[in-house]
Amino acid sequence: MTGAESLCDTLLSNNVNVCFANPGTSEMHFVSALDRRPEMRCILGLFEGVVTGAADGYARMMQRPAATLLHLGAGLANGLANIHNAKRAGSAMVNIVGDHATYHLKHDAPLTSDIVSLASPMSHWVRRTRSAATVADDARDAIRVSREAGGQIATMILPADAAWSKLPSVQKPQDSNEPAPLTVPSHDAVRDAANAIRAGGPGALLLLGGAALRGQALDLAGAISHATGVRLLAETSNQRMERGRSRVPIARIPYSVGQALAALGDVQQLVLVGARQPVAFFAYPNMPSVLTPEGCACVPLAAPGQDILAGLQLLAQELGVPVGAPSLRLQNETTTLPSAGPLSGTVVSRILAYYLPEHAIVCDEGVTEARDFPAASLNAAPHDYLQLTGGAIGMGLPLAVGAAVACPERRVISLQGDGSAMYTLQALWTQARESLDCLTIILANRSYAILNGEMVNVGGSALAGGNAQRMLDLDNPALDWTMMARGMGVEAVRVSTAEEFIRQLRVGLSTRGPFLIEALI
Repeated sequence: MTGAESLCDTLLSNNVNVCFANPGTSEMHFVSALDRRPEMRCILGLFEGVVTGAADGYARMMQRPAATLLHLGAGLANGLANIHNAKRAGSAMVNIVGDHATYHLKHDAPLTSDIVSLASPMSHWVRRTRSAATVADDARDAIRVSREAGGQIATMILPADAAWSKLPSVQKPQDSNEPAPLTVPSHDAVRDAANAIRAGGPGALLLLGGAALRGQALDLAGAISHATGVRLLAETSNQRMERGRSRVPIARIPYSVGQALAALGDVQQLVLVGARQPVAFFAYPNMPSVLTPEGCACVPLAAPGQDILAGLQLLAQELGVPVGAPSLRLQNETTTLPSAGPLSGTVVSRILAYYLPEHAIVCDEGVTEARDFPAASLNAAPHDYLQLTGGAIGMGLPLAVGAAVACPERRVISLQGDGSAMYTLQALWTQARESLDCLTIILANRSYAILNGEMVNVGGSALAGGNAQRMLDLDNPALDWTMMARGMGVEAVRVSTAEEFIRQLRVGLSTRGPFLIEALI
Protein backbone atom coordinates (compact mmCIF):
# COMPACT_ATOMS: atom_id res chain seq x y z
CA MET A 1 0.00 0.00 0.00
CA THR A 2 1.28 3.48 -0.88
CA GLY A 3 0.77 6.68 1.02
CA ALA A 4 -1.70 7.81 -1.66
CA GLU A 5 -3.74 4.64 -1.22
CA SER A 6 -3.82 5.06 2.55
CA LEU A 7 -5.06 8.63 2.03
CA CYS A 8 -7.90 7.41 -0.20
CA ASP A 9 -8.89 4.74 2.29
CA THR A 10 -8.81 7.19 5.20
CA LEU A 11 -11.03 9.66 3.39
CA LEU A 12 -13.54 6.98 2.41
CA SER A 13 -13.66 5.36 5.84
CA ASN A 14 -14.60 8.77 7.25
CA ASN A 15 -17.41 9.39 4.74
CA VAL A 16 -15.45 11.88 2.64
CA ASN A 17 -16.50 10.37 -0.67
CA VAL A 18 -16.50 13.35 -3.07
CA CYS A 19 -13.30 14.91 -4.39
CA PHE A 20 -13.44 18.12 -6.44
CA ALA A 21 -10.14 18.17 -8.30
CA ASN A 22 -7.75 19.99 -10.60
CA PRO A 23 -4.59 17.87 -10.33
CA GLY A 24 -1.12 18.19 -11.80
CA THR A 25 2.08 16.16 -12.06
CA SER A 26 2.79 16.05 -8.32
CA GLU A 27 -0.64 14.55 -7.65
CA MET A 28 -0.57 11.74 -10.24
CA HIS A 29 0.06 8.98 -7.69
CA PHE A 30 -2.95 10.17 -5.71
CA VAL A 31 -4.97 10.31 -8.94
CA SER A 32 -3.86 6.74 -9.69
CA ALA A 33 -4.96 5.65 -6.23
CA LEU A 34 -8.33 7.37 -6.69
CA ASP A 35 -8.73 5.48 -9.95
CA ARG A 36 -8.67 2.25 -7.93
CA ARG A 37 -11.30 3.52 -5.49
CA PRO A 38 -14.57 3.81 -7.49
CA GLU A 39 -16.42 4.61 -4.26
CA MET A 40 -14.90 8.09 -4.43
CA ARG A 41 -16.75 10.43 -6.78
CA CYS A 42 -14.09 12.51 -8.54
CA ILE A 43 -15.28 15.73 -10.21
CA LEU A 44 -12.99 17.81 -12.39
CA GLY A 45 -13.05 21.59 -12.33
CA LEU A 46 -11.24 23.48 -15.07
CA PHE A 47 -10.13 26.18 -12.64
CA GLU A 48 -9.28 25.81 -8.97
CA GLY A 49 -11.82 28.47 -7.96
CA VAL A 50 -14.49 26.11 -9.31
CA VAL A 51 -13.04 23.27 -7.25
CA THR A 52 -13.01 25.14 -3.94
CA GLY A 53 -16.33 26.90 -4.54
CA ALA A 54 -17.98 23.57 -5.33
CA ALA A 55 -16.61 22.07 -2.11
CA ASP A 56 -18.17 25.02 -0.26
CA GLY A 57 -21.59 24.43 -1.85
CA TYR A 58 -21.40 20.71 -1.09
CA ALA A 59 -20.58 21.34 2.58
CA ARG A 60 -23.36 23.91 3.00
CA MET A 61 -25.97 21.36 1.94
CA MET A 62 -24.46 18.15 3.35
CA GLN A 63 -23.01 19.58 6.58
CA ARG A 64 -19.91 17.46 6.04
CA PRO A 65 -16.73 18.05 4.04
CA ALA A 66 -15.73 17.12 0.53
CA ALA A 67 -12.07 16.88 -0.41
CA THR A 68 -10.37 19.16 -2.90
CA LEU A 69 -7.26 18.22 -4.87
CA LEU A 70 -5.06 21.16 -5.86
CA HIS A 71 -1.71 21.37 -7.66
CA LEU A 72 1.05 22.89 -5.53
CA GLY A 73 1.05 26.46 -4.28
CA ALA A 74 -0.01 27.95 -7.61
CA GLY A 75 -3.11 25.78 -7.78
CA LEU A 76 -3.96 26.55 -4.18
CA ALA A 77 -3.53 30.27 -4.88
CA ASN A 78 -6.01 30.04 -7.76
CA GLY A 79 -8.58 28.57 -5.36
CA LEU A 80 -7.98 30.82 -2.36
CA ALA A 81 -10.76 33.35 -3.03
CA ASN A 82 -13.45 30.71 -2.68
CA ILE A 83 -11.66 29.11 0.27
CA HIS A 84 -11.93 32.55 1.86
CA ASN A 85 -15.67 32.58 1.13
CA ALA A 86 -16.01 29.07 2.57
CA LYS A 87 -14.14 30.03 5.72
CA ARG A 88 -16.43 33.03 6.20
CA ALA A 89 -19.43 30.76 5.66
CA GLY A 90 -18.29 28.26 8.28
CA SER A 91 -18.13 25.45 5.71
CA ALA A 92 -16.20 22.23 6.23
CA MET A 93 -13.47 21.49 3.67
CA VAL A 94 -10.47 19.17 3.42
CA ASN A 95 -7.91 20.50 0.95
CA ILE A 96 -5.27 18.09 -0.38
CA VAL A 97 -2.47 20.17 -1.89
CA GLY A 98 0.24 18.27 -3.74
CA ASP A 99 3.86 19.34 -3.47
CA HIS A 100 7.24 18.41 -4.90
CA ALA A 101 8.98 15.37 -3.49
CA THR A 102 10.71 16.37 -0.25
CA TYR A 103 14.22 15.88 -1.66
CA HIS A 104 13.37 17.99 -4.73
CA LEU A 105 12.39 21.13 -2.80
CA LYS A 106 16.01 22.22 -2.24
CA HIS A 107 16.47 22.66 -5.99
CA ASP A 108 13.90 25.49 -6.11
CA ALA A 109 12.14 24.22 -9.25
CA PRO A 110 9.86 26.70 -11.04
CA LEU A 111 6.66 25.63 -9.21
CA THR A 112 8.23 25.64 -5.76
CA SER A 113 6.45 27.99 -3.33
CA ASP A 114 5.72 28.44 0.36
CA ILE A 115 2.44 26.50 0.48
CA VAL A 116 2.11 26.76 4.26
CA SER A 117 2.22 30.56 4.10
CA LEU A 118 -0.29 30.62 1.26
CA ALA A 119 -2.71 28.27 3.01
CA SER A 120 -2.52 29.57 6.58
CA PRO A 121 -4.62 32.77 6.33
CA MET A 122 -7.54 30.89 4.74
CA SER A 123 -7.29 27.70 6.83
CA HIS A 124 -7.97 26.76 10.43
CA TRP A 125 -5.39 23.95 10.25
CA VAL A 126 -2.40 23.35 7.95
CA ARG A 127 0.00 20.40 8.03
CA ARG A 128 2.71 19.11 5.71
CA THR A 129 2.84 15.33 5.66
CA ARG A 130 6.33 14.06 6.51
CA SER A 131 6.19 10.61 4.92
CA ALA A 132 3.91 7.85 3.68
CA ALA A 133 3.78 6.50 7.23
CA THR A 134 2.10 9.67 8.55
CA VAL A 135 -0.40 10.20 5.72
CA ALA A 136 -3.30 8.36 7.35
CA ASP A 137 -2.86 10.09 10.73
CA ASP A 138 -2.60 13.50 9.07
CA ALA A 139 -5.71 12.83 6.99
CA ARG A 140 -7.68 11.76 10.06
CA ASP A 141 -6.66 14.94 11.86
CA ALA A 142 -7.64 17.05 8.84
CA ILE A 143 -11.09 15.46 8.67
CA ARG A 144 -11.65 15.88 12.41
CA VAL A 145 -10.66 19.56 12.34
CA SER A 146 -12.87 20.22 9.32
CA ARG A 147 -15.89 18.97 11.29
CA GLU A 148 -15.23 21.02 14.42
CA ALA A 149 -17.04 24.23 15.38
CA GLY A 150 -19.74 23.58 12.80
CA GLY A 151 -17.30 23.55 9.87
CA GLN A 152 -13.68 24.56 9.32
CA ILE A 153 -11.00 24.59 6.60
CA ALA A 154 -8.26 21.97 6.91
CA THR A 155 -5.37 21.94 4.44
CA MET A 156 -3.06 18.94 4.13
CA ILE A 157 0.10 19.23 2.00
CA LEU A 158 1.04 15.94 0.33
CA PRO A 159 4.63 15.68 -1.00
CA ALA A 160 4.88 13.48 -4.08
CA ASP A 161 7.24 11.00 -2.44
CA ALA A 162 4.88 10.60 0.53
CA ALA A 163 2.22 9.66 -2.01
CA TRP A 164 4.25 7.18 -4.05
CA SER A 165 6.25 5.53 -1.24
CA LYS A 166 5.09 2.18 0.04
CA LEU A 167 4.18 1.52 3.64
CA PRO A 168 6.01 -1.33 5.41
CA SER A 169 2.67 -3.10 5.92
CA VAL A 170 -0.94 -2.67 4.86
CA GLN A 171 -2.76 -0.23 7.11
CA LYS A 172 -6.34 -0.85 8.10
CA PRO A 173 -8.41 2.31 7.60
CA GLN A 174 -9.31 3.97 10.88
CA ASP A 175 -12.07 6.37 11.67
CA SER A 176 -11.12 9.92 12.51
CA ASN A 177 -11.40 10.96 16.11
CA GLU A 178 -14.75 12.53 16.78
CA PRO A 179 -14.62 16.33 16.69
CA ALA A 180 -14.94 18.09 19.99
CA PRO A 181 -18.62 18.64 20.81
CA LEU A 182 -19.98 22.11 20.29
CA THR A 183 -19.78 24.18 23.43
CA VAL A 184 -23.08 25.13 25.02
CA PRO A 185 -23.56 28.82 25.92
CA SER A 186 -22.97 29.54 29.58
CA HIS A 187 -25.72 30.21 32.10
CA ASP A 188 -24.49 33.80 32.36
CA ALA A 189 -24.78 34.28 28.58
CA VAL A 190 -28.33 32.90 28.59
CA ARG A 191 -29.35 35.05 31.54
CA ASP A 192 -27.82 38.19 30.02
CA ALA A 193 -29.60 37.56 26.71
CA ALA A 194 -32.95 37.06 28.44
CA ASN A 195 -32.48 40.23 30.49
CA ALA A 196 -31.61 42.17 27.33
CA ILE A 197 -34.83 41.02 25.65
CA ARG A 198 -36.89 41.93 28.72
CA ALA A 199 -35.22 45.33 29.09
CA GLY A 200 -35.08 46.24 25.43
CA GLY A 201 -38.78 46.17 24.64
CA PRO A 202 -39.28 47.32 21.06
CA GLY A 203 -35.57 48.15 20.93
CA ALA A 204 -34.51 44.52 21.40
CA LEU A 205 -33.30 42.47 18.43
CA LEU A 206 -32.14 38.90 17.91
CA LEU A 207 -29.49 38.87 15.18
CA LEU A 208 -29.27 35.38 13.70
CA GLY A 209 -26.44 33.75 11.77
CA GLY A 210 -25.14 30.29 10.89
CA ALA A 211 -27.22 27.35 12.10
CA ALA A 212 -29.78 29.72 13.67
CA LEU A 213 -31.21 30.26 10.18
CA ARG A 214 -32.48 26.76 9.53
CA GLY A 215 -34.38 23.87 11.04
CA GLN A 216 -35.40 23.65 14.66
CA ALA A 217 -33.19 26.59 15.65
CA LEU A 218 -34.99 28.96 13.27
CA ASP A 219 -38.40 27.75 14.45
CA LEU A 220 -37.33 28.29 18.05
CA ALA A 221 -36.11 31.82 17.32
CA GLY A 222 -39.50 32.48 15.71
CA ALA A 223 -41.28 31.14 18.80
CA ILE A 224 -39.22 33.40 21.08
CA SER A 225 -40.06 36.37 18.85
CA HIS A 226 -43.76 35.45 18.77
CA ALA A 227 -43.90 35.14 22.57
CA THR A 228 -41.82 38.18 23.54
CA GLY A 229 -42.10 40.60 20.62
CA VAL A 230 -38.32 40.71 20.10
CA ARG A 231 -37.45 41.46 16.47
CA LEU A 232 -35.53 39.04 14.28
CA LEU A 233 -32.93 39.89 11.66
CA ALA A 234 -30.29 37.85 9.85
CA GLU A 235 -26.74 38.89 9.06
CA THR A 236 -26.18 40.47 5.66
CA SER A 237 -24.41 37.38 4.26
CA ASN A 238 -25.22 33.85 5.35
CA GLN A 239 -24.10 30.31 4.66
CA ARG A 240 -27.62 28.93 4.24
CA MET A 241 -31.10 30.19 5.07
CA GLU A 242 -34.34 28.22 5.03
CA ARG A 243 -36.96 30.53 3.53
CA GLY A 244 -40.41 30.59 1.95
CA ARG A 245 -43.97 30.01 3.06
CA SER A 246 -44.51 27.89 6.18
CA ARG A 247 -41.11 29.03 7.49
CA VAL A 248 -40.14 31.82 9.85
CA PRO A 249 -39.96 35.04 7.81
CA ILE A 250 -36.71 36.85 8.39
CA ALA A 251 -35.10 39.80 6.63
CA ARG A 252 -31.37 40.54 6.47
CA ILE A 253 -29.35 43.60 7.44
CA PRO A 254 -29.08 45.57 4.19
CA TYR A 255 -25.72 45.77 2.43
CA SER A 256 -25.97 49.54 1.99
CA VAL A 257 -24.54 51.35 5.01
CA GLY A 258 -27.29 53.97 4.99
CA GLN A 259 -30.04 51.36 4.83
CA ALA A 260 -28.32 49.23 7.48
CA LEU A 261 -28.05 52.20 9.84
CA ALA A 262 -31.76 52.87 9.35
CA ALA A 263 -32.67 49.21 9.97
CA LEU A 264 -30.69 49.16 13.22
CA GLY A 265 -31.26 52.76 14.26
CA ASP A 266 -33.67 52.04 17.14
CA VAL A 267 -31.92 48.93 18.49
CA GLN A 268 -30.93 49.27 22.14
CA GLN A 269 -30.26 45.63 22.99
CA LEU A 270 -28.69 43.42 20.30
CA VAL A 271 -28.56 39.70 21.13
CA LEU A 272 -26.12 37.81 18.91
CA VAL A 273 -27.15 34.25 18.03
CA GLY A 274 -24.47 32.67 15.85
CA ALA A 275 -23.81 36.15 14.49
CA ARG A 276 -21.12 38.80 14.83
CA GLN A 277 -21.56 42.46 15.68
CA PRO A 278 -22.64 44.05 12.39
CA VAL A 279 -20.07 46.20 10.61
CA ALA A 280 -19.96 47.81 7.18
CA PHE A 281 -18.37 45.84 4.33
CA PHE A 282 -16.11 48.81 3.64
CA ALA A 283 -15.13 52.11 5.19
CA TYR A 284 -16.71 55.22 3.67
CA PRO A 285 -15.88 58.89 4.28
CA ASN A 286 -17.98 60.35 7.10
CA MET A 287 -19.79 57.04 7.72
CA PRO A 288 -19.39 54.72 10.73
CA SER A 289 -17.80 51.29 10.47
CA VAL A 290 -19.97 49.81 13.24
CA LEU A 291 -23.63 49.66 12.20
CA THR A 292 -25.27 49.60 15.63
CA PRO A 293 -26.21 52.95 17.16
CA GLU A 294 -24.10 54.50 19.89
CA GLY A 295 -25.11 53.12 23.28
CA CYS A 296 -26.50 49.86 21.87
CA ALA A 297 -25.59 46.90 24.06
CA CYS A 298 -24.32 43.86 22.12
CA VAL A 299 -25.07 40.72 24.11
CA PRO A 300 -23.60 37.42 22.81
CA LEU A 301 -25.82 34.41 23.42
CA ALA A 302 -24.03 31.92 21.15
CA ALA A 303 -20.90 32.64 19.12
CA PRO A 304 -20.39 31.14 15.66
CA GLY A 305 -19.17 27.60 16.23
CA GLN A 306 -21.08 27.12 19.48
CA ASP A 307 -24.20 24.98 19.96
CA ILE A 308 -26.74 27.52 18.70
CA LEU A 309 -29.78 25.27 19.07
CA ALA A 310 -28.92 24.53 22.70
CA GLY A 311 -28.47 28.25 23.34
CA LEU A 312 -31.90 29.04 21.94
CA GLN A 313 -33.48 26.20 23.92
CA LEU A 314 -31.96 27.53 27.13
CA LEU A 315 -33.02 31.07 26.24
CA ALA A 316 -36.61 29.92 25.64
CA GLN A 317 -36.63 28.21 29.05
CA GLU A 318 -35.25 31.34 30.73
CA LEU A 319 -37.97 33.45 29.07
CA GLY A 320 -40.74 30.98 29.89
CA VAL A 321 -41.46 30.11 26.26
CA PRO A 322 -42.86 26.56 26.41
CA VAL A 323 -41.79 23.73 24.12
CA GLY A 324 -44.06 23.68 21.08
CA ALA A 325 -45.06 27.33 21.42
CA PRO A 326 -46.31 28.89 18.17
CA SER A 327 -43.66 30.40 15.93
CA LEU A 328 -43.77 33.35 13.56
CA ARG A 329 -45.36 32.52 10.22
CA LEU A 330 -46.03 34.72 7.21
CA GLN A 331 -49.63 34.97 6.09
CA ASN A 332 -50.13 33.59 2.59
CA GLU A 333 -50.38 36.48 0.18
CA THR A 334 -51.39 36.64 -3.44
CA THR A 335 -48.39 37.40 -5.62
CA THR A 336 -48.83 39.60 -8.65
CA LEU A 337 -46.90 38.14 -11.56
CA PRO A 338 -45.29 40.58 -14.03
CA SER A 339 -46.30 39.17 -17.39
CA ALA A 340 -45.27 41.78 -19.96
CA GLY A 341 -42.74 44.48 -20.66
CA PRO A 342 -38.95 44.85 -20.46
CA LEU A 343 -36.86 42.96 -17.95
CA SER A 344 -35.33 44.40 -14.81
CA GLY A 345 -33.77 42.77 -11.80
CA THR A 346 -37.01 43.32 -9.90
CA VAL A 347 -39.10 41.69 -12.64
CA VAL A 348 -36.78 38.68 -12.84
CA SER A 349 -36.86 38.29 -9.05
CA ARG A 350 -40.66 38.41 -8.85
CA ILE A 351 -41.15 35.95 -11.71
CA LEU A 352 -38.61 33.51 -10.31
CA ALA A 353 -40.20 33.72 -6.85
CA TYR A 354 -43.59 32.93 -8.41
CA TYR A 355 -42.35 29.84 -10.28
CA LEU A 356 -39.80 28.66 -7.70
CA PRO A 357 -40.09 24.86 -7.30
CA GLU A 358 -40.64 23.24 -3.91
CA HIS A 359 -37.35 22.76 -2.05
CA ALA A 360 -35.22 24.46 -4.67
CA ILE A 361 -31.73 25.62 -3.72
CA VAL A 362 -31.06 29.23 -4.75
CA CYS A 363 -27.43 30.34 -5.06
CA ASP A 364 -27.47 34.14 -5.11
CA GLU A 365 -24.56 36.05 -6.61
CA GLY A 366 -26.81 38.50 -8.37
CA VAL A 367 -25.05 41.32 -6.51
CA THR A 368 -26.97 44.40 -7.72
CA GLU A 369 -29.80 43.12 -9.90
CA ALA A 370 -30.99 40.35 -7.55
CA ARG A 371 -31.34 42.62 -4.52
CA ASP A 372 -35.17 42.36 -4.63
CA PHE A 373 -35.27 38.55 -4.68
CA PRO A 374 -35.19 38.06 -0.88
CA ALA A 375 -38.26 40.25 -0.37
CA ALA A 376 -40.05 38.85 -3.42
CA SER A 377 -39.50 35.26 -2.29
CA LEU A 378 -40.60 35.53 1.36
CA ASN A 379 -43.87 33.81 0.43
CA ALA A 380 -42.42 31.59 -2.32
CA ALA A 381 -42.25 27.80 -2.13
CA PRO A 382 -39.97 26.55 0.67
CA HIS A 383 -36.37 26.77 -0.47
CA ASP A 384 -32.76 27.03 0.71
CA TYR A 385 -30.94 30.27 0.01
CA LEU A 386 -27.13 30.33 -0.27
CA GLN A 387 -25.19 33.59 -0.44
CA LEU A 388 -21.79 35.05 -1.14
CA THR A 389 -20.32 35.16 2.35
CA GLY A 390 -16.80 36.48 2.06
CA GLY A 391 -17.35 39.13 -0.59
CA ALA A 392 -14.91 37.55 -3.09
CA ILE A 393 -16.95 37.32 -6.29
CA GLY A 394 -16.85 34.24 -8.49
CA MET A 395 -18.61 31.98 -6.01
CA GLY A 396 -22.10 31.55 -7.50
CA LEU A 397 -21.62 29.06 -10.35
CA PRO A 398 -19.23 26.76 -8.42
CA LEU A 399 -21.51 26.91 -5.37
CA ALA A 400 -24.33 25.58 -7.55
CA VAL A 401 -22.11 22.70 -8.69
CA GLY A 402 -21.47 21.60 -5.12
CA ALA A 403 -25.09 22.01 -4.04
CA ALA A 404 -26.27 19.93 -7.01
CA VAL A 405 -23.76 17.17 -6.26
CA ALA A 406 -24.92 17.13 -2.64
CA CYS A 407 -28.66 17.18 -3.45
CA PRO A 408 -29.22 15.58 -6.87
CA GLU A 409 -32.95 15.29 -6.25
CA ARG A 410 -33.39 19.07 -5.91
CA ARG A 411 -33.39 21.86 -8.51
CA VAL A 412 -30.49 24.28 -8.08
CA ILE A 413 -30.98 27.81 -9.39
CA SER A 414 -28.24 30.41 -9.74
CA LEU A 415 -29.09 34.11 -9.71
CA GLN A 416 -25.86 35.33 -11.20
CA GLY A 417 -24.41 38.70 -12.15
CA ASP A 418 -22.63 38.68 -15.50
CA GLY A 419 -19.46 40.29 -14.19
CA SER A 420 -18.97 37.91 -11.26
CA ALA A 421 -19.89 34.90 -13.43
CA MET A 422 -16.85 35.57 -15.63
CA TYR A 423 -14.54 34.73 -12.73
CA THR A 424 -15.54 31.05 -12.71
CA LEU A 425 -17.57 30.44 -15.88
CA GLN A 426 -15.69 27.13 -16.25
CA ALA A 427 -18.20 25.77 -13.70
CA LEU A 428 -20.70 25.50 -16.57
CA TRP A 429 -18.50 22.82 -18.16
CA THR A 430 -18.53 20.83 -14.92
CA GLN A 431 -22.32 21.17 -14.73
CA ALA A 432 -22.58 19.75 -18.25
CA ARG A 433 -20.09 16.94 -17.72
CA GLU A 434 -21.81 15.82 -14.49
CA SER A 435 -25.36 16.35 -15.92
CA LEU A 436 -26.27 18.51 -12.91
CA ASP A 437 -29.77 19.97 -12.61
CA CYS A 438 -28.55 23.57 -12.47
CA LEU A 439 -30.58 26.44 -13.91
CA THR A 440 -28.42 29.55 -14.29
CA ILE A 441 -30.02 32.98 -14.71
CA ILE A 442 -27.44 35.52 -15.87
CA LEU A 443 -28.59 39.02 -14.94
CA ALA A 444 -26.83 40.75 -17.78
CA ASN A 445 -26.61 44.48 -17.11
CA ARG A 446 -23.21 44.46 -18.85
CA SER A 447 -21.44 46.37 -16.13
CA TYR A 448 -20.02 46.09 -12.64
CA ALA A 449 -23.13 47.99 -11.60
CA ILE A 450 -22.43 47.82 -7.89
CA LEU A 451 -19.19 49.74 -8.43
CA ASN A 452 -21.01 52.66 -10.02
CA GLY A 453 -22.80 53.11 -6.71
CA GLU A 454 -19.62 52.52 -4.74
CA MET A 455 -17.91 55.26 -6.73
CA VAL A 456 -20.44 57.71 -5.29
CA ASN A 457 -20.29 56.19 -1.79
CA VAL A 458 -16.55 56.77 -1.46
CA GLY A 459 -16.79 60.33 -2.74
CA GLY A 460 -16.10 59.85 -6.42
CA SER A 461 -18.06 61.33 -9.30
CA ALA A 462 -21.46 59.89 -10.22
CA LEU A 463 -20.59 60.76 -13.83
CA ALA A 464 -17.42 58.74 -14.10
CA GLY A 465 -15.00 59.80 -16.80
CA GLY A 466 -13.67 57.68 -19.64
CA ASN A 467 -10.98 55.87 -17.68
CA ALA A 468 -13.31 55.01 -14.81
CA GLN A 469 -16.10 53.93 -17.12
CA ARG A 470 -13.81 51.57 -19.00
CA MET A 471 -13.07 49.83 -15.70
CA LEU A 472 -16.75 49.53 -14.72
CA ASP A 473 -18.55 48.62 -17.96
CA LEU A 474 -18.67 45.14 -19.53
CA ASP A 475 -19.41 46.28 -23.05
CA ASN A 476 -17.61 46.84 -26.32
CA PRO A 477 -17.60 43.92 -26.88
CA ALA A 478 -20.67 42.68 -25.04
CA LEU A 479 -20.42 39.29 -23.37
CA ASP A 480 -22.41 36.61 -25.19
CA TRP A 481 -23.47 34.14 -22.54
CA THR A 482 -25.45 31.93 -24.89
CA MET A 483 -22.36 31.26 -27.00
CA MET A 484 -20.10 30.74 -23.99
CA ALA A 485 -22.56 28.35 -22.34
CA ARG A 486 -23.13 26.33 -25.52
CA GLY A 487 -19.39 26.12 -25.99
CA MET A 488 -19.23 24.31 -22.65
CA GLY A 489 -22.12 21.99 -23.37
CA VAL A 490 -24.94 23.90 -21.67
CA GLU A 491 -28.18 24.69 -23.48
CA ALA A 492 -28.73 28.46 -23.38
CA VAL A 493 -31.17 31.15 -24.49
CA ARG A 494 -31.29 34.95 -24.35
CA VAL A 495 -34.40 36.90 -23.30
CA SER A 496 -35.22 40.58 -22.94
CA THR A 497 -38.91 40.69 -21.97
CA ALA A 498 -41.00 39.32 -19.15
CA GLU A 499 -42.99 37.16 -21.59
CA GLU A 500 -39.83 35.56 -22.96
CA PHE A 501 -38.38 35.06 -19.50
CA ILE A 502 -41.50 33.29 -18.20
CA ARG A 503 -41.56 31.00 -21.21
CA GLN A 504 -37.88 30.08 -21.00
CA LEU A 505 -37.92 29.80 -17.21
CA ARG A 506 -40.63 27.17 -17.48
CA VAL A 507 -38.55 25.35 -20.10
CA GLY A 508 -35.46 25.52 -17.92
CA LEU A 509 -37.28 24.24 -14.86
CA SER A 510 -38.58 21.23 -16.79
CA THR A 511 -35.24 20.40 -18.44
CA ARG A 512 -32.97 17.77 -16.97
CA GLY A 513 -29.35 18.81 -16.74
CA PRO A 514 -27.94 22.34 -16.90
CA PHE A 515 -29.76 25.20 -18.64
CA LEU A 516 -28.81 28.90 -18.86
CA ILE A 517 -30.97 31.96 -19.42
CA GLU A 518 -29.23 35.22 -20.26
CA ALA A 519 -31.66 37.89 -19.07
CA LEU A 520 -30.83 41.27 -20.64
CA ILE A 521 -31.46 43.91 -18.00
